[in-house]
Amino acid sequence: MRRKSSSSPSTQSYPSHPFLLSADELISHLETNIDTGLSTQQVSSLQTRYGHNKLSGEGGVTWYSVLAKQVSNAMILVLVLAMALAYGVSDYIEGGVITAVIIGNILIGFYQEYRAEQKMDALRSLSSPSATVIRNGEVVTIPSTEVVPGDVVLVKTGDTVPADLRLVDGMNLECDEKILTGEAVPVAKDAAFDHRSVVEDSSSANAETHIGVGDRLNMVYSSSTVTKGRGKGIVVYTGMYTEIGKIASSMQGKKRPQGTRNRSMSIKKYGPLQVFRGGFLRSWDALGRFLGLTTGTPLQRKLSKLAYSLFGLAIIFAIIVFGVNKFHVTNEVAIYAISTGIAIIPESLIAVLTITMVVGMTQMHKRRVVIRQLSALEALGGVTNICSDKTGTLTQGQMVTRKAWIPGVGVYSVNKSDDASDPSRGFVTLGSASSHKAEVEKQNEKTQPTQTDSKEEQAITEVNPELETFLLASSLCNLATVRYDSTAGKWQTMGDPTEIALQVFAHRFGYGKKTLEADLKWKQIAEYPFDSAIKRMSVIYSKGADEPVIFVKGAVERIIDLCTSVGTGNHEEKMTSELKENILQQMKSLADQGLRVLAIAQRPVPDGYQKGDELAREDVEAELNLLGLAGLYDPPRLETKDAIKECTNAGIRVHMLTGDHPSTASAIAKEVGIIPRYTESLSAEKAASLVKTAAEFDGMTEDEIDAMPTLPLVIARCAPDTKTRMIAALHRRRCFAAMTGDGVNDAPSLQAADVGIAMGMGGSDVAKSASDIVLTDDNFASIVNAVEEGRRMFDNIQKFVLHLLASNVAEVVLLIVGLAFQDNDGVSVFPLSPLQILWINMLTSSFPAFGLGREKASASVMRRPPHDMKKGVFTWQVIVDMIVYGMIMGTLTLLTFVIVVYGVGNGTPDLGFDCNRKDSESCHVVFRARAAVFAELTWLILISAWEIKSLRNSMFNLDPLRAGQENVKFPFFRDVWGNKFLFWAVVIGALSVFPAVYIPGLNTDVFKHRGITWEWGLSFGAIIIFILGAEAWKGLKRRTGWFREHDSREYASVSESDFGLKSSLSTARSMTKDSRSTSA
Repeated sequence: MRRKSSSSPSTQSYPSHPFLLSADELISHLETNIDTGLSTQQVSSLQTRYGHNKLSGEGGVTWYSVLAKQVSNAMILVLVLAMALAYGVSDYIEGGVITAVIIGNILIGFYQEYRAEQKMDALRSLSSPSATVIRNGEVVTIPSTEVVPGDVVLVKTGDTVPADLRLVDGMNLECDEKILTGEAVPVAKDAAFDHRSVVEDSSSANAETHIGVGDRLNMVYSSSTVTKGRGKGIVVYTGMYTEIGKIASSMQGKKRPQGTRNRSMSIKKYGPLQVFRGGFLRSWDALGRFLGLTTGTPLQRKLSKLAYSLFGLAIIFAIIVFGVNKFHVTNEVAIYAISTGIAIIPESLIAVLTITMVVGMTQMHKRRVVIRQLSALEALGGVTNICSDKTGTLTQGQMVTRKAWIPGVGVYSVNKSDDASDPSRGFVTLGSASSHKAEVEKQNEKTQPTQTDSKEEQAITEVNPELETFLLASSLCNLATVRYDSTAGKWQTMGDPTEIALQVFAHRFGYGKKTLEADLKWKQIAEYPFDSAIKRMSVIYSKGADEPVIFVKGAVERIIDLCTSVGTGNHEEKMTSELKENILQQMKSLADQGLRVLAIAQRPVPDGYQKGDELAREDVEAELNLLGLAGLYDPPRLETKDAIKECTNAGIRVHMLTGDHPSTASAIAKEVGIIPRYTESLSAEKAASLVKTAAEFDGMTEDEIDAMPTLPLVIARCAPDTKTRMIAALHRRRCFAAMTGDGVNDAPSLQAADVGIAMGMGGSDVAKSASDIVLTDDNFASIVNAVEEGRRMFDNIQKFVLHLLASNVAEVVLLIVGLAFQDNDGVSVFPLSPLQILWINMLTSSFPAFGLGREKASASVMRRPPHDMKKGVFTWQVIVDMIVYGMIMGTLTLLTFVIVVYGVGNGTPDLGFDCNRKDSESCHVVFRARAAVFAELTWLILISAWEIKSLRNSMFNLDPLRAGQENVKFPFFRDVWGNKFLFWAVVIGALSVFPAVYIPGLNTDVFKHRGITWEWGLSFGAIIIFILGAEAWKGLKRRTGWFREHDSREYASVSESDFGLKSSLSTARSMTKDSRSTSA
């Protein structure tokens, strides 16, 4: 359909009906180049003309929705009631202050949460769909929003198409376009299809508009998914001018209908009562969303429920106040009720949580982890098992051809090559092939895959015919590009790491694909792309008038059965069972050295073949001639071994799920420490469970899997469905699992996992969309960093929640018991005024809580088991600590109030008249007592923040492990100064007491207290008693083992099933050391 024209350059410059234009016409219209793409200057100009490639109105967060959440907060509702009561009893100062607090709390909460939501959008955009384009002659990856008309885009299996493209090249390309057409079957694309001839043959006046989206075979459309093959296309439409943009434009302003039956309002479909049922459920959903009970992360929902529970308690305490006063509700009684209600509510809790989340996301981003779902921040700290891919995550992802076995010739080895992309680095030697398993094992004990035995091997002086044929097949049955960039002065590669390794190996001998095609005139006729189901790829090539040749590469076990002969030239032999056994032994020899083994084969085209004929794949990949085996090595990342050791210490079991051969997978797993090198200390059943193939694992029933002593730590030849079964098996063992993935087929397992982790560099857009977090560097160590950061944040949330609620408990104890203090009129005199409580809750407690949210991770954070996700923040230790600390502070301040009242009154308390509302001579004692309680409680709450920095360790030695590592004898000052925000929050908070107590008018009219003198001694004494009491309580917990995490039954059961290998790993390592020392 023709686009509407307007005066804007963006609409006039879009090509009309690009599917009718030839590639040359389109290139001319858009002024681009199919080989070099757009230049930087062109891109800048086009971005100005067309804008960003995104749909208008997508993403983002609305300010009014965030504001509504702040207003509906239970903490705010209590303050609103308190404000109404204050105005109702004509206490305008108190009412005005509460009003200011409400407005300030809403604005601060709104600002922080809105900023957090915007940061989430920004971070999420980092993992948004990307596009691979050619610009300035180089292939680069950019955010899809930066694509402009004229860009040359490359797409492959798993990619989401970034814009509407007119194809100019493609190989077996198929796209899922059901988002546009509703058809579930992928559409096979053809870049050369001529739609113009169809239009010319049609008798319709507007025939071009009758060619539907699904019939435009030379086009691929934005937001569709490439399900097979690869292609190259030119961007013709972006943003709202794409086909998906037209749909979005027609839907703007329309609400999406409710799709569930229970919430339908249809009487015709579901009967007359459905109106009431559906209406009630819709109203209930809306109320839950408004109150925050059904939206947000699990922790946010728990805190919302806590808030409304506290709101209920506030009502109960208010009723108690009225009951004690025999429900004779006077202004004084109402004000006391206000005070009690305010005391139980931690008004700053949500704001502190939001800020902590923002800091957590920022820290994660610094550690190369992008958070897509806020719930992942909480979940990471509870991970018990990590299922990781090998290639590029545990390893460097840069494959190198280390060995090549050529039948009848020997084994070629690449030595001293420290750059996987540079064929000029290192040298190649030829050695004899290993024949016996014992010989292989003996060699493996002495050498690494990168080393060679100089006695066996000799330097290559020429390329023999057998090697030449092997190099031809390796180079031509290959989609990777290797070229030397003279400007940059280095070799550049593009493509799959496995194919790059083969291509670099071919380049070492001058058999690069570009040389073969351009200079030697090899021409590709057909391609049968790699299929994960059969694990092989084939191409058909011809050279001049010579007969075309089929080249095949793939997994050894998938190719060897298709071979009828082995070797070439004088070394060609007919395949026999004995020869097949010898080939498998060579494969085992290479795999035992940690190499990934591929088979390379060829055959002539079948008899009667003519150029242009379409051959079935089963006819192409049959009666092959095996040319040799290639041993590829993907070295582990330098940091992987330490990261896995850290996981083991943290009670996290790492599973490797890889597509490699079992021997290759086992060798790498042993090298990085996932499984022990020696299994003598393990039972035979447990040792057999360590490594499984996907066929073995998938062939087991759920009962058989559950009966295994431990789930496999390595699954080789892993398929996407195997990953999903692994997650299900872990869940049945009550494990909390993370799963990595990068392909389209990994999406189900990423969604099934508790934490789905996508690869940012090599991952498909579908995998990223299905994930909770994205690794920007595809590094396993970043997962461990994310787990550590998740644990740190969880610990800090526990600390500031405990800090805030302990303060509230102290205030409630003080006020409820304080009901017994009655003045000469029989009215209860509150030990703290409402504004004193607000000051403590909003200022005194809040800033130390912010500081606790910024605490660094302790040295032992990765030396303890994961926390229980079912219990969450509110563990028994937190609940009991809250009561203990709150009771101590409440009791001490209550005693101070009694001492001042009785001390000043010479043993006879005089609580005056109407001391809850105004100052008078009769209220002198009460006002002094109230000031002493205010100062003391403020300081106790501030000191408690330092105590709560650790729930178990002494305040004077908060991190014994780090203190021992750094040899610090008295680490108190180092630990306190280590969190500067918390330090200054405590210091400034303590100093702020003095102006609040002594400034005239502020003290008597606002806070309802007077200046004090000797009462400061009571505050200092209370601090000493509180510290002694808190230290005694922590010492009791350490001595008795109360609330120690690893003593929980839940962890013990998991430890027996999956973590029981930790001791076996240690035993195996010690046995290794003992054997070495004995032999020495």
